Amino acid sequence: MRSCLTDLNVEFSPTFSLHGINWSVEKGQHWVLVGQNGAGKSALAAVLAGYGDIQQGTLVSDFEHIELVSYESQQGLIEQEREKDAADILDVIPVPTKVYELLSVNVQSIDELLSLPLCKRLIELFEFSPLLTRDFSALSTGETRKLLLIRALIAKPDLLILDEPFDGLDRNMQQKLAELITELHADICMVFVINRWSEIPPFVTHYGWVSQGCLQSSVTIEDKIAISDLARLLTLQHTRFSLPASDSSVTHNPFSHGDTLVRLNNVAIHYPQGAIIEALTWEIKLGEHWQLSGPNGSGKTCLLQLISGDHPQCYVNDIFVFGFKRGSGESIWDIKKNIGFLSNAFHLSYRVNCSLLHAVLSGFYDSIGLYQQPTKKQIYLAKLWLALIGLDDQQNTPFQQLSFGDQRLALIVRAMVKHPPLLILDEPCNGLDEINRQRILAVIETIAKSTTTSIIYVNHHSDDVIAGIKNHILLEGDSSRSNVRYACDTFQ
Repeated sequence: MRSCLTDLNVEFSPTFSLHGINWSVEKGQHWVLVGQNGAGKSALAAVLAGYGDIQQGTLVSDFEHIELVSYESQQGLIEQEREKDAADILDVIPVPTKVYELLSVNVQSIDELLSLPLCKRLIELFEFSPLLTRDFSALSTGETRKLLLIRALIAKPDLLILDEPFDGLDRNMQQKLAELITELHADICMVFVINRWSEIPPFVTHYGWVSQGCLQSSVTIEDKIAISDLARLLTLQHTRFSLPASDSSVTHNPFSHGDTLVRLNNVAIHYPQGAIIEALTWEIKLGEHWQLSGPNGSGKTCLLQLISGDHPQCYVNDIFVFGFKRGSGESIWDIKKNIGFLSNAFHLSYRVNCSLLHAVLSGFYDSIGLYQQPTKKQIYLAKLWLALIGLDDQQNTPFQQLSFGDQRLALIVRAMVKHPPLLILDEPCNGLDEINRQRILAVIETIAKSTTTSIIYVNHHSDDVIAGIKNHILLEGDSSRSNVRYACDTFQ
């Protein structure tokens, strides 16, 4: 079995196309596509699964069953569920989709699902059984990624395309997935899109370098010198930089070093299936930086939403933020003006198709999209931030037409652009190539040296630790248990 792409030009948007693609993927081969953000790696992988508008050339494949797991497929599944929320416009009561209903279209019940040996094994491996009866919309980002992986593997594909499969998974699940695909690779042809070289599976037989919408070269695993040269090409060191200034007309930081920004007193988050967080007390002072850790479903995102004001249970807990006790008459904008925020869920919800420049400018106004007239200084500062991440030449490109990695870069600097007292970064490096990952880690490290911003940093990768972050809070439970515990300590 093989897929053969010959002189292929494929359009994905008015501003991005793949061109001149000549590529053959055969059973017994395992490919990894590498390259910088925006190069076209994910687009090329998606072409194998039938995506994109072929303008020229041919694609011939006799793989009978192809499965794709990617950020785009994850976002598509979320969008389908969101469409149900709009059903009330038609006087229809939306019925949430249960997790088990999404795992296989050929089963009608959980018992029938678990009667399938492979399905049962995968559900147990990914510790997914307690989530089967939950509404899909209640899953965390990592849990949604697990669902997509299970669903793809249940389908028993001939060709499995995994675009950043480890992103969003905690370390334990990353290890389990690595072991699983190693076990299955003898029977399934696999194509990976992976930015972290440390995550490339050892059984990969071919490397494909993608740049500027074209497969520039392919290298077999035997050519160690070429692979080493390719690795050096994609891990060039960034140059020295300085952070753009703040805009005093928007950034008002009335806090002094050591002032309490956030105080959570014995807070809890309860759902019908049990407690996500129980009896947690946490204080964040200006100038302190914290890493927040825990397995998928342990409540990290919910905890951050208590602070940002995006979780409804923030009003039934004893929470003090930026001089306000929650529920005392403050507005949500009183809270958000002090926070720069990025998370996987926020990224997936940033669906407006404004320009890249406007997406960054929206950080000054805490909006999704730009609805106010920015000042000349704000435009100047936003362009400096775009130059810092190497996207200044794309400032007028519609945000939705950017690659996932370039969108991620834009939303990272959107969170930073107003120099907030509190910067919340939930897995910021997901989807970034090696050069941009190192660049963003250096930017975060620089901000950590500041005395005017505190950082809360969520990360599952040991090689993404920020030296300036000394405090650590660990959520040790998971969403399937009610006996959630937490630990609060400092890094040694």
